[in-house]
Amino acid sequence: MEQDNQLKIFEDKKIRAKWDEEQEKWYFSIVDVVAVLTENDYQKARTYWKVLKSRLLTEGNETVTNCNQLKMMAYDGKLRLTDVANIEQILRLIQSIPSKKAEPFKLWLAQVGKERIDEAYDPEIAINRALDIYRKKGCIR
Repeated sequence: MEQDNQLKIFEDKKIRAKWDEEQEKWYFSIVDVVAVLTENDYQKARTYWKVLKSRLLTEGNETVTNCNQLKMMAYDGKLRLTDVANIEQILRLIQSIPSKKAEPFKLWLAQVGKERIDEAYDPEIAINRALDIYRKKGCIR
């Protein structure tokens, strides 16, 4: 599985994401999503996810059953296995977390998906995005 590691930004919060070329899906770190929705720091979000995951497993929730783990850059700079979910799974997960951020987050996910679809139909968009990233890094002028 070829993966494009990226950080996505939602309201100034970083969400680790990977693009799977083979499945043509984004995968997002569940703990990062929980942190945004619950407005907690990383450690509290991990605890929240652990409790929620246990509860959802007991209920037989398919989102947790089908949850994947991918290696993502952890906050300590090391690659670690991280619980991830695709957009569909994240949308189902959002239903289990009471949050005023749920609707804006859904809109943000839709925008992330739309950007990738636009790039698939018009490769020039992807090239321009890559050039912008390199310019911001100072690699090109």
